[in-house]
Amino acid sequence: MTLALLTDPAAEPVTLAEARAHLRLDGTEENPLVEALIAAARAALEAETRRAFVTQSWRLTLDDWPAEPVRLPLAPVAAVTAVKVASLSGAMLPIDPAFYETDLAGEPPRLAAKRGQAWPMPATRLAGIAVDFTAGYGAAADVPPPLKQALLFLVAHWFENREPTGSGNELPRTITALVAPYKRVRL
Repeated sequence: MTLALLTDPAAEPVTLAEARAHLRLDGTEENPLVEALIAAARAALEAETRRAFVTQSWRLTLDDWPAEPVRLPLAPVAAVTAVKVASLSGAMLPIDPAFYETDLAGEPPRLAAKRGQAWPMPATRLAGIAVDFTAGYGAAADVPPPLKQALLFLVAHWFENREPTGSGNELPRTITALVAPYKRVRL
C-alpha cells in the first residue's frame, strides 16, 4: 500500500499574518522562515492525526484487493474520484462508480464492491490498483480551531527552538492535547 499526494492544498490552514501575530513579529525579515514553518507544522500535524486539513488530492495504490473493504488512510474524505485497475497492456482502466459504494463518514473511510459484485483483478502483481480521493475539511476557514491553534503553537515552538529538542519525535504536551480528539487510531 502506497499513499501519494497528487494535489497540494491551495492554502495553509493559518495565514502568514495569523502566524506573525501569534509570534508577535514586527519586521518582515523572518517571513520566509515563518511560511516554511507553517507548511512543515501542517504536514507534521496531518501525519500525527492522519487527517488532511485543507482539501487535497491523494492516490492510494494497492497490489491486490483486501478481503475486507478498502480502508482509506486519511480523513475526512470528501469523495472517491476514481478507482482504476491495471490491464494486460499496463493501462489503468477506470471502474464504473456504480460498481462500488463508499462510507466516507466512517472511521476509517471505506470503499467496497457492492453486494454480488467482485472487484476485477489487476493484471500486474504490483501497484495494479489505484484509488484517487479528495481529503480535507475544505477551505482553511473550515479547519477545526483546535487544529489551527495546535499549528500556531508548533510554529511558535519551532521558531523559538531552532535546534532539535528532546527526542525529536515528540510534540509538546499542549499540542498533543489539542490534536488528541482528532487523532485517528490505527486498528
